[in-house]
Amino acid sequence: MSSEYDVTAVGNAIVDVLAPASEAFIVSEGLPKGGMTLIDQHRALNLYGKMVARSEANNEDLTQESGGSAGNTIAGVASFGGKAAYIGKVAHDELGEVFSRDLKKSGVHFDVPFLHDDPTHTGRCLINVTEDGQRTMATFLGAAALVQPEDVDPQLIRASQITYLEGYLFDTPSGRAAFAKACEIARSAGRKTAMTLSDSFVVDRWRTDLLAFIDQHIDLVFANESELLSLFQTEDFDKAARYLKSKADLAFVTRSERGSVALKADLSHDIPVYPVTEVVDTTGAGDQYAAGVMYGLTQGLHLETCGRLGALAAAEVISHYGPRPQVSYAELAKQNGLI
Repeated sequence: MSSEYDVTAVGNAIVDVLAPASEAFIVSEGLPKGGMTLIDQHRALNLYGKMVARSEANNEDLTQESGGSAGNTIAGVASFGGKAAYIGKVAHDELGEVFSRDLKKSGVHFDVPFLHDDPTHTGRCLINVTEDGQRTMATFLGAAALVQPEDVDPQLIRASQITYLEGYLFDTPSGRAAFAKACEIARSAGRKTAMTLSDSFVVDRWRTDLLAFIDQHIDLVFANESELLSLFQTEDFDKAARYLKSKADLAFVTRSERGSVALKADLSHDIPVYPVTEVVDTTGAGDQYAAGVMYGLTQGLHLETCGRLGALAAAEVISHYGPRPQVSYAELAKQNGLI
């Protein structure tokens, strides 16, 4: 069946704001160094203002770039040369414009209307980087958490080979309803659905609901090893892998330096990692792995090749700061004989 898009992703639209910071600033703001803290809008606007003022006063760079797990993945799909689209929510503010501009610049179709008539601002992850390279994050979900079923365009879903869902959005009732709508449309159109579990904490909160949702709606599951073990409450990887194969038609599980595994029915493929000179920042590794796999699947490539594309993308993204590709994945894949 022909399609206008290879992958459409649905997720939390977040803008990453990065700035250098002193140890004293981290302490004064009461942020746990190297950790991630969820904050409310008042705190987010206050902290953002301080980061901007500090950067201007010290003539330091303040970087604002669109992020979010599914947003990172869909940018990776586009970098491979895939036809990509995104569904997520931002406000009509400065960071909302940043998110929309970045995604469109990467070649991703994004036309969800800005959030209007609502005081909620665009979601942001405020990242203060100390001299030792530690990233201290404060996250405000904001408009990102307000994705509704009405934001899911039936025509877009029907036109996409794969609809990809970000597990973080499963936390919100409206996000879960949007997921269900997207899956029902995709299934009725003979399209495939995929979901990333996103985080062990998401799995712990919603284990029963996630398993039921996967059973009913999902063809392809992405997980890392800890998420997989948490999902089935076992320390036995092989047992968890067997359980997952009984729940989904296809799954890919990443295992850090041990590579990854493609799981389908009565077979599995072990996929090695691509070596990197230096691991700089692991943010986005799982996101880009999913991008490579789904690009390969939409091009009809062998499962092992799909996994190798994912491993290649993950290797590229961990070799630099930031969760999105800094080179063309299409060129990288050609250089490595994968496409």
